[in-house]
Amino acid sequence: MLDREHQAVQDAAEEIGWQQSGPAAPSGADLFATTGNNSSDLPYDPTLARQMHGMRETDRTRYIGMATRRIARGVDVEEIVLSLCRASVPAFSDAILVYMLDPMPVGDEMPVFPWVLKLRRTDHMPELRAPVNTAALDTVGAAGSMLPLLAGAPSSLEVRGNGPLAEVMRGVRPLFTESQVPRAALRELTGAETVPEERRAIIAPLRGRRRVIGVAVFLRPPDRESFEQEDLQVAALLATHSALGVDKAMLYGREASIADELQRSMLPDDLPAPTGVRLASRYMPAAQSARVGGDWYDAIPLPGSRVALVVGDVMGHSTTSAAIMGQLRTTLRTLAGLDLPPQEVLHQLDEEVRRLGSDRMATCLYAVYDPVAHRITAANAGHPPPVLLHVDGSTELVELPPNAPIGVGGVDFETVEFDAPASSTLLLYTDGLVESRTRDVWTGIERMREKLAAISGLTRPDAALPLEPLCDEILDNVGPGDRDDDVVLLAARLEGIASERVVFRRLSPRAESVREARGLTRETLEAWELPDLCDTAELLVSEVVTNAVRYAERPVTVRLLRMDVLRCEVGDDVPQLPRLRQAGPADEGGRGLYVVERLASQWGATRLSTGKLVWFELALPTP
Repeated sequence: MLDREHQAVQDAAEEIGWQQSGPAAPSGADLFATTGNNSSDLPYDPTLARQMHGMRETDRTRYIGMATRRIARGVDVEEIVLSLCRASVPAFSDAILVYMLDPMPVGDEMPVFPWVLKLRRTDHMPELRAPVNTAALDTVGAAGSMLPLLAGAPSSLEVRGNGPLAEVMRGVRPLFTESQVPRAALRELTGAETVPEERRAIIAPLRGRRRVIGVAVFLRPPDRESFEQEDLQVAALLATHSALGVDKAMLYGREASIADELQRSMLPDDLPAPTGVRLASRYMPAAQSARVGGDWYDAIPLPGSRVALVVGDVMGHSTTSAAIMGQLRTTLRTLAGLDLPPQEVLHQLDEEVRRLGSDRMATCLYAVYDPVAHRITAANAGHPPPVLLHVDGSTELVELPPNAPIGVGGVDFETVEFDAPASSTLLLYTDGLVESRTRDVWTGIERMREKLAAISGLTRPDAALPLEPLCDEILDNVGPGDRDDDVVLLAARLEGIASERVVFRRLSPRAESVREARGLTRETLEAWELPDLCDTAELLVSEVVTNAVRYAERPVTVRLLRMDVLRCEVGDDVPQLPRLRQAGPADEGGRGLYVVERLASQWGATRLSTGKLVWFELALPTP
């Protein structure tokens, strides 16, 4: 990259024409050679500024090296423009105006026509801010004569295609305002009728790798020494370095934006709102300069009002890691939809990673929460263990077999089942939350548990912490600048479903069971004081159970749940999912699902490992 930049600088030097009688053009090595402190970092000294205005050739070369190094340190457009201004004032000029195209073209993009220049920054010596009288403003010999140029410069202007400013920009070379065209271009830029003549101003087009992207104007007032011929070379190098830096910053900004968008598209836009659990999440990239990583989280609604909670971490921090993470997340959601047990999900995920390549590796924790049974079934693949925060403020480190990471192969993943008390909070996270340069994973976990216990003491003993503030407090566990990894946090408040709000019944696969299901529905809704839903619920249960007992060979299950809606679930051992189809005039069946579609607020069917589950929901009547 530096070699290409040095070549671009040399091209600019050749284009403006180094004088044969003058000094040789400084090489790229000279321009980037290490010298003393940057003069723009020193306190302002008017005497030093005047001396530097008349700098010798050796001083000029040293100044170019310092100035270009300062400009090269910028990482975004604003920082590069600021560096150009600080490097120019007061060492090279008394004032500067920097205009850039708006919008700025990126890479091979062509500028929008007509060109519009936006004033990005102005800078000037402190003494120019002193008030001056009106006569001085009209006097060519007064330092205050530059104030109208600075104060009256328009914030943006449109460049006329055949105007003097366009001609100067197309010419690329820096110019003094000695001739008519540069003076007219400066008037077009500043909006001032009177502009410095002779060698008091330099207009330097900012030429990037492919095109001119702006203009810089260097100014000296009449009571200062005027620019010299060799100063055109200095202006050209300052302008070229700045333009090349802006080009790189725009390309980097676009890549960072693409990386940001890629990362966001790989993670959930919004978490679902499953029954009996509330969710909150946080994601923090490793650093602003490395926005793309392999950490991910997910929450997947499952049949039977369950929910799968997932946190994973792909090895590495690159777009490749993010792409693999996206593939794994998609694969995992597909496997979860098949209602496979956690250990089988991780096994299939391990097979998928090995197909992607032998050097791919990831950790993952997959947990399934059943709000009716208040139980969690989980399997781990080399991931940090979850932490369970109880409502009394105590914490529990859930002991899961660590197993090997995904991608190793030949691993028999073990599953653990444990209780999930009502109102407790399950915390799933990646190692970036607890591990840093100054502490290992286990020290970080203990520190997080101590913090959880401390903040739990701020609430009532019988009240759980609000999820969103809890996540913010946990993220404070991560010290600024002491981490090298992404941070993912998924918090699940396990509220569960009370047993008195659930009714379950097994029915024999025979026609008489339809009547039993209708009776169970009416009896349950009357007990729940929902008589207005009895007729509709009975009709829909009758349709769904009729389809189930017609083809099932094993007992059919019926479950009613009262939540913020009334939910009915009918399970059987037939894997084929029901689909809406157009029934003919002579068909006796095929219309039941149309009734469900019309009367239910929502309905669906999901394949289980033992068959399928058909469910529908009805909105509760308004009190």
